[in-house]
Amino acid sequence: MSEGKYESSMGTAGTAITFLLIGLGAGALIGLLYAPKAGKHIRKELRNRFDEARETFDDWKGEAKEVAEDVLERGHEIADQLRDRVGPLAAAMKRR
Repeated sequence: MSEGKYESSMGTAGTAITFLLIGLGAGALIGLLYAPKAGKHIRKELRNRFDEARETFDDWKGEAKEVAEDVLERGHEIADQLRDRVGPLAAAMKRR
């Protein structure tokens, strides 16, 4: 029997977060549906929890966007530094 390694395209952290969010959402929904409350109260609580989850996701999205912008900016800085270092070397190689 051959063995291989499974490589996810999202990475382990992304997969774990995805399943965590799915599990939290499903658990909250099931908990609310089995709670001894009237339909109006359940709908209101579902809406409140949904709004809280959306706000949390928007916060995470904003933080991820900031990190991505920082990484992109740093990548541009590194590319510029490399271009400045390689330019004279390339010119010297052409002269030979």
